[in-house]
Amino acid sequence: MTTAPEDPGIEIRGAVELPARREAVELRTSDGLSLVGELSLPLHRDPVATIVALHPLPTAGGFMDSHIIRKAAARLPALADLAVLRFNFRGVTSPHGTSEGSFGDGVTERFDLSAAMDLVAARGLPHPWLVGWSFGTEVTLKWGLEHPIEGAILLSPPLHRTSDAEIAAWADSGRKLVALIPELDDFLRPADAAERFAVVPQIDFVAVEGGKHLWVGESQTRRVLSEIVLRLNPAALPLPEWFPADRLA
Repeated sequence: MTTAPEDPGIEIRGAVELPARREAVELRTSDGLSLVGELSLPLHRDPVATIVALHPLPTAGGFMDSHIIRKAAARLPALADLAVLRFNFRGVTSPHGTSEGSFGDGVTERFDLSAAMDLVAARGLPHPWLVGWSFGTEVTLKWGLEHPIEGAILLSPPLHRTSDAEIAAWADSGRKLVALIPELDDFLRPADAAERFAVVPQIDFVAVEGGKHLWVGESQTRRVLSEIVLRLNPAALPLPEWFPADRLA
């Protein structure tokens, strides 16, 4: 059990949303669609790096509010000075609204990623990283190298729609690639993942003991968010478990 400090403020867990500048954004794709999104920024300072979050499979219920992505936007602007851009892929509905279009099986989502990166460029957001989860990792691996990114973090990559050639392209790209592979994943476990990713010798490969595909539970959430922050702003580690009351205003 976590021991509260003298002035505990609030415990950072579950659906807690910490202070940030949050803005609903519209992304316009080159094939004419409007996508629903949100940009979250640190409240009183400029971000040091940027997460562009790509959500899990829409046909299995994935959307911009899938819990790891929602918690990254809720916590990391305040805890790690990160900007977080999240959005619904084409045809996806969430509490934020519905993006136009229909599911493209990872192909036409290429244009959705481009629209997100256009916003990153227009706002001058620094040091962008793609953070894909499940289906979002496939969009990342297929199309991420078309954009000026620092690197990509893959959460539970299934590699169902990603070819070996698409993975191998990252080897000589000069971009960082991090893969978080849950020990108990439903689709791709560490031994098989290591074999598939062997074509990228510089990959930062993290096998997460006890991890599952959906990263359910606060301990798994904290592990994922900490791994992200380790790459984007390691000075912010360790992530605190309590947020001071005097910073909630």
